[in-house]
Amino acid sequence: MGLQQRVMEQLKLAMKAKDAVALESLRAIKSALLVASTSGGGEITEDDEIQIVQKLVKQRKDSAAIFIEQGRQDLADPELAQIAVIEQFLPEQLTEEEVEKVVVQTIEATGASGMKDMGKVMGIVSKELAGQADGKLISTIVKSKLA
Repeated sequence: MGLQQRVMEQLKLAMKAKDAVALESLRAIKSALLVASTSGGGEITEDDEIQIVQKLVKQRKDSAAIFIEQGRQDLADPELAQIAVIEQFLPEQLTEEEVEKVVVQTIEATGASGMKDMGKVMGIVSKELAGQADGKLISTIVKSKLA
C-alpha cells in the first residue's frame, strides 16, 4: 500500500477519533504530497515520498527547537506531537552505531582519506540510508571519521 493510501486511511481514523493533532499532521503530509505530484508533472516515487515526509519532520523539529530556545514550550509541544504522528510514515530509523558502521564501510570502499572526500562519502551514504537516518547525523559522523 502506498504512502498516500496509508495517509488517507489514518486521516479517516483521526477524523472519527476527533484527534486534532493527527488531523493537522496528516493533512500536512497529504498537502505536501499533492503539491509534489502536481508541480512535478508526474507520479512521485517512493523515495520522493520519503524525502517529503523527512522534510516535514525536519521543519517541525526546527520550529520546536526555536520555540524551546525562546522559552515557549506551549508552542513547541504541538510541533513535537506532530513529529510523532508524521514519523509513523518513515522507515525505521537506524541507530548512531548502525550509521557509523555504514560510514566506515563507505570510507573504506571509496578510499576516502580526508575532508576533501566528504562530499563523495556523504553522497553515497545519504543515498544508501535514504529515509533511515537524519542527514545531520550522517554529516556529523562523516566529519568525525574523515577529520
